[in-house]
Amino acid sequence: MHALPVEERVDVLVVGAGPTGLMLANWLQRSGVDALTVDSKQGPTRESRALVVQARTMEIYDQLGVADAVAAEAFAARRVSPGFESHSFGSVPVGQLGTGLTPFPGLFVLEQSRTERILGENLNALGGSVHWSTALEDLVDDPSGGCIATVTGPDGTRRILARYVVGADGGSSAVRRLRRIPFTGVTNEHTFYVADAHDVAGVEEDAVTLRFGTDAFLLAFPMASGSHFRLLGTVRLSDHVTEVSERSARAKMREVFGVEYGATTWFATYRVHHRVADRFRDGAVFLAGDAGHVHSPVGAQGMNTGLQDAHNLALKFADVLAGRANAEYLDRYDAERRPVAQRLVSTTDRAFGLVTSGTGTMQLARRVLARLLVPLLVRGIPRLPLAPRLFGYLSQIRIHYWMSDASREEGRGRRGPVVGRRLPWTGENLSALRSTRWQVHVYGPFDARAAVRFTRQLPVEFHAFATPGRTRLRPGRYYLVRPDGFVCAVADPAQAASYFRSELMAWGVDPDALESP
Repeated sequence: MHALPVEERVDVLVVGAGPTGLMLANWLQRSGVDALTVDSKQGPTRESRALVVQARTMEIYDQLGVADAVAAEAFAARRVSPGFESHSFGSVPVGQLGTGLTPFPGLFVLEQSRTERILGENLNALGGSVHWSTALEDLVDDPSGGCIATVTGPDGTRRILARYVVGADGGSSAVRRLRRIPFTGVTNEHTFYVADAHDVAGVEEDAVTLRFGTDAFLLAFPMASGSHFRLLGTVRLSDHVTEVSERSARAKMREVFGVEYGATTWFATYRVHHRVADRFRDGAVFLAGDAGHVHSPVGAQGMNTGLQDAHNLALKFADVLAGRANAEYLDRYDAERRPVAQRLVSTTDRAFGLVTSGTGTMQLARRVLARLLVPLLVRGIPRLPLAPRLFGYLSQIRIHYWMSDASREEGRGRRGPVVGRRLPWTGENLSALRSTRWQVHVYGPFDARAAVRFTRQLPVEFHAFATPGRTRLRPGRYYLVRPDGFVCAVADPAQAASYFRSELMAWGVDPDALESP
């Protein structure tokens, strides 16, 4: 049987149009990349598991131009209220902890379906679209480079030649399966239930409620209006209990946590996995979002991590396909994002174990120690010097990338305060990132003539700001900032041009091509 001819050629084929795939498609479209997005589903998600948008993701949304739309529809939860069973221990003002660190302190509760709608509408406004009901059937390397993807949709089967393919198609990724990339990890013995509930009583109305129990766990997220909440909890399956019904979940919430509710729009269950793909790049194929990493919802990090995968990868594609960087520059995606996923899965796995372990020791710890220690922590966290750092980890604004193996060795494994991190917010500098171009920043007094000489030696967008604010940025130094907002190098003005050029070339980026849009 003869293979079908190649009917379409694109630079990037995105498989999957959930939040990660849509974020990727948006950035590719905005960057002028020839991309095609397909999804086997008939349309956007209705039953949403992912809910929380963290501060770092809001900053990326601001760069994309959709932060206002997200904020207008989200519920801004500025408190987290922990407790044991039906007793609350007070609340932690997460919004207060993040004040001065980001334009978007707090937690933004917005269900996945609305996130997808906002990103989908923005993609349409940019001139892009999603090909729904279009499934990936096969994926093979092309001898001349790239991949040939066979997809089946409403108009039949066709073959697409893509220079690059991204699997953003979830935990059961067809892309990952077709590339035979191992998905290493475990499936937890617990089952999560999710209820979209109305007329909820027994939880804090304007906070994210976190309740521990001896053998159960409950999260309640306030939605945009009234007593409408998304309720997430766990049930341990056994030989006698093989599935979770809404009736049993409702009874568990009422009896253990004192939480009751009226009608539900929908109710769903799912198993909890902790897995990371063995590699995020396989030749011309990349994995992003749940296709590369899955974990429990503890910490509300999952969707945000996928969205940041997409942001990182799309802007690298833009540089490579525009000729600003060579193809090897794409290797940095795996080097940067896979360690983030590994740390996240490890952290959430341990946290999930603490709140759900069925051993007698852990049940006793949750019953006794939670009542003793958690109230002290709730009262003490806002006063601790490390409170902003805690917010940084939760909000993902403290994520760090090693810019090179040499920098890791020189620092002896210690991460620096600025280089390798997202640009610290001074109160005015993040708006410069909306150009999504390589740029250099200087803060405080500087020599204007030296700056002119610098830009002649390195033709790059240059920004001067009055003050570094209360950040770790140092006045007078030059900071090289990538399109994704991460600081990748710092130098004194006299050495900056030569040093930045050498670093750029080491990454595979052409220093003389950075002024091109």
